[in-house]
Amino acid sequence: MNSLEQAEDLKAFERRLTEYVSCLQPATGRWRMILIVVSVCTATGAWNWLIDPDTQKVSFLSSLWNHPFFTISCITLIALFFAGIHKRVVAPSIIAARCRTVLAEYNMSCDDTGKLILKPRPNIQ
Repeated sequence: MNSLEQAEDLKAFERRLTEYVSCLQPATGRWRMILIVVSVCTATGAWNWLIDPDTQKVSFLSSLWNHPFFTISCITLIALFFAGIHKRVVAPSIIAARCRTVLAEYNMSCDDTGKLILKPRPNIQ
């Protein structure tokens, strides 16, 4: 395989990697917004739950029943984590890190957008 074919292969790989990472960005942004909104709702509900003077006087389950906003947002947040939202918000980073691991064997790396970084060959003496 000559250097021209190798260069074309590298360009094709880089195009495909940047295309894949860029396609993940919109979905990742949506998942991040969902996580932020649910987290803020949970924090707001927790604050209202904690400052309520009746919280100390009633049982735990009654307290949760009296604060449905906190209960529902907390259950939603837990369900999102069980569904894997923590992986979805960092999916492009996971792909880039795995590619860096594989590319390191070939003295290459990539940035978070999928652009290839060619490293100089080590001098063997």
